[in-house]
Amino acid sequence: MQRFISLTLLTLLACILSACGAKDDNAKSASKNGPKPTLITVTAVQNSPVEITEEGIGSLEGLVDPTLKAEVPARIIKVFVSPGDRVKQGQLIATLDPTAFNLQEREAQAEVARIEALLNNQSKTVERNQALVDKKFISQTAVDTSLADQRVLKEQLAAAKARINTIRNSTGKTRIFAPTDGVVESKIVDTGEYVNVGDPIVQIVSNKLLRAYIPFPERVGTQLKAGLKLRLSTPTSDTKFETVIRELKPLITASNRTIMVIADVKNVAGWQAGASVNASVILGERETATMVPEQSVVLRPAGEVVYIIKDNVAHQAIVTTGIRKNGFIEITNGVSANDVIAVDGAGFLTDKAEVKIASKNTATS
Repeated sequence: MQRFISLTLLTLLACILSACGAKDDNAKSASKNGPKPTLITVTAVQNSPVEITEEGIGSLEGLVDPTLKAEVPARIIKVFVSPGDRVKQGQLIATLDPTAFNLQEREAQAEVARIEALLNNQSKTVERNQALVDKKFISQTAVDTSLADQRVLKEQLAAAKARINTIRNSTGKTRIFAPTDGVVESKIVDTGEYVNVGDPIVQIVSNKLLRAYIPFPERVGTQLKAGLKLRLSTPTSDTKFETVIRELKPLITASNRTIMVIADVKNVAGWQAGASVNASVILGERETATMVPEQSVVLRPAGEVVYIIKDNVAHQAIVTTGIRKNGFIEITNGVSANDVIAVDGAGFLTDKAEVKIASKNTATS
């Protein structure tokens, strides 16, 4: 019996020793396979100049969009363009029937010929009367009367010739030409229709001179003024354009509390009236600003923080941020120049976390 008890105690002791050994092995294994360092990329904090800008989205309006109208009453013979056609300055757009004006010109020419004949005869009458006066056959009054009739005929001849010029001018208006380069927006009349003076025929839109209207929030109203530089772009063209603020509308728009900025856009390829325009107004420039990539700044319970990397350990630093521009954030307090901070992977870090800095090849892959 005593022997059995001894064997039982020995077996129990062996089990306890075995369990303790397994526990030590598990602890060693856990220690060996603990949390791995977080793979990150880093950048050095540097100070650099930065522009202070405000962004806005507006629209473009054409300043040259003439509607060609009839200047004389006539029937349309032909309209040579259709909506969407591009036209050049001086290109023939439409012709009107000149028949009535041609007939009027012939009538006026006949009137000129009649008056010229009368004037020629009157000139001979004046010469004869003058000769008779010299011979004392008639009085000077007869000569004066014939001279007055001659002057009347001369004025009538001048008026008849002026009427011919007027008719020819009207005949010229039966051919309508494009006043500028542009695109036909609409064709209002067509072949065979009769138009009176002032009736529209074709509307042309020119993109040579556009005006940009861009609303900016009222909070920057005190900083906006004529002459500030504007950088503009539009979805219809890859060409960007720099100009200045031409003027500001004096009243704040009540519906959205904005200040309307106006600028001119001249002769830019691909820019179209009616398109939207993206604008960036340069309000000022800071000679020295601490800018870091946006992904370096993460939100934690303590606020906005960056992680300063020292000896492969991340140290949390609470920061104060400023302006944001082109994927960078200004840090006004919390870091110093040449501090090395985490960039990619910063969102996975905690204070005092171990990190592994990725090489350029690892980062790009």
